[in-house]
Formats: sequence, C-alpha cells, structure tokens
Amino acid sequence: MESFKKFLNQIIPITNEEFENTILHFKNKTVLKNSYFIEQGKVCHQVAFIKKGTLRTFYLNENAEEITSCFCIENNLTTSYKSFILQEPSTLIIQALEDTELLVIDYDDLQQLYKESLVWQTIGRAIAEKQYIVMEQYASVLCNETAKEKYLRLLKEQPSILHKATITDIASYLGITRRTLSRIRKEITL
Repeated sequence: MESFKKFLNQIIPITNEEFENTILHFKNKTVLKNSYFIEQGKVCHQVAFIKKGTLRTFYLNENAEEITSCFCIENNLTTSYKSFILQEPSTLIIQALEDTELLVIDYDDLQQLYKESLVWQTIGRAIAEKQYIVMEQYASVLCNETAKEKYLRLLKEQPSILHKATITDIASYLGITRRTLSRIRKEITL
C-alpha cells in the first residue's frame, strides 16, 4: 500500500485519514501471465494501480493484427479509459505479460470518491491530464522519431520491457517491423 500512497502523494498531499478512506474503495486483484485485465468488446468497470508486474495494452487492426499501444509498468494506473468513462464496450485489450498484482477500484466507487472528496477531484483531474500528455507524446514519438530513436527511448524509459515483451509486441509498439527492430538491436550491441 505504501507504493500507492506514494503515487497519490506525488499528485497531491493526502492525509493518513484521506488515504484510509480511499483504500476502503480498492480491492486487490491478481492477473496471471497471459490472462486479461480487460477484454475487447466488454465494458471496463475498473481502474487499476499496478503494484507488481507488467501489462500490455493493444488493439486489433483491420487485418486482425495485434497493435501494441502501451506497456503498463509498476506504480502506474491503467484501464481502457474510453470504455471506463463512457461505460461502453472496450476496443482495447489489456493482458498481463507476467503474473501481475493490482489494486483496483470499480466505476461506482470512484464516482463516490469524486463526490465525497476534493482531494479525489484533484487526483482525477491530474491523472486525466497526465494520460492525455502521455498519449500526445506517444503520437509525437511515432510520427517524429526514427526507428532507432524510438528504440533508444524505450531502452531508456522502460528497459524492463525488453525482457518481458516479445519482439513482435515491441516492434508493433514502436511502429516498425520485426526486421527493422532486429537490425537496430544488432547495431546497438556492436
């Protein structure tokens, strides 16, 4: 719970009493390796704080190919935000790359926290703003960086992903082919 409290305190200082009230709304959940936290076509009812483990967010393109859009690592939040906010079926799939321990809150409980707590109104807004920035940065990186620059960024920002995800998943996340990724990896190790 300390990592979750630290995460919240980075957004806004939260008192012990506020944290105790907050934690009452959360439940522990384990997602086993290769199992799904969120499935395509189902409504997403939870937001998760990742205590331990790694998740991959992806969607299926028009050719039914998996396109990875995010690797979600420890001490971060994840969900299918559009599905969660609108309470409509998800177009995204979130799958565990390893056994993953989550702290989850249901939609109705989160709405209750927003009603009861000014702190949670601030946390909710800050998280929404952060997610928007992350999405915009990812789009910018895909459009403006070379394949090698994108790989070096991943190596710097999320090095553990290189040992947990398949080369196919990493290549799709970077918007490059497996062949290009293999070439870049060889160049860098020389």
